Amino acid sequence: MFIITADQIDSRHRDDLAGPAVTALNTRYGERIALPVDRNAGDEIQALAADPMTALAIIADLTRTGTWSVGCGVGHVRTPLPAHTREASGAGFIAARAAVDRAKGAQLHFALESESPRNAPAAEALIELLLLIRSRRTPEGWELFDLVASGLTQTAAAQVLGISPQAASQRARTAAIRTELAALPALASVLSRLDADTDENGQEEG
Repeated sequence: MFIITADQIDSRHRDDLAGPAVTALNTRYGERIALPVDRNAGDEIQALAADPMTALAIIADLTRTGTWSVGCGVGHVRTPLPAHTREASGAGFIAARAAVDRAKGAQLHFALESESPRNAPAAEALIELLLLIRSRRTPEGWELFDLVASGLTQTAAAQVLGISPQAASQRARTAAIRTELAALPALASVLSRLDADTDENGQEEG
């Protein structure tokens, strides 16, 4: 399982973002997550994803704004699952807690910890490369990315934006859109392998 724990950055001097974030993530990923995204005490939220692509998507969403420290824990969760994510427990949640604590001091405000430490540093480093690309994307690059990621072709996205196909191609190269979209399945495979490594420890049950 993949547990994403996010803590709002500088929450004392910003509006509360936890409530809106919970609503947005549940709306976007409701059918893809193991339990509804939940708010812990204060300004912290948690999500529980069974598959790596959903975990990556949630990580990407939360880190995009620069307003969250995001930790990803990979490991077992005790079953049967409770009704609420905040009531769940297991080695994966312990890993997520360690990850978000470390993320608070990281350059990209992201960290990954695993119940099985083998391959965890490599997975974290690869995700950080993706987040670095995303952190350098301009607003214009994000406009194009969001359209292409929604399923539009680059040509169709150019029409929506009112720019030429040539301008869209240049914008896509600068924003490394194809690089990101091509990297996601590979990153998901790395996370899947990391999750499989935890099986050596045996499934946790309540």
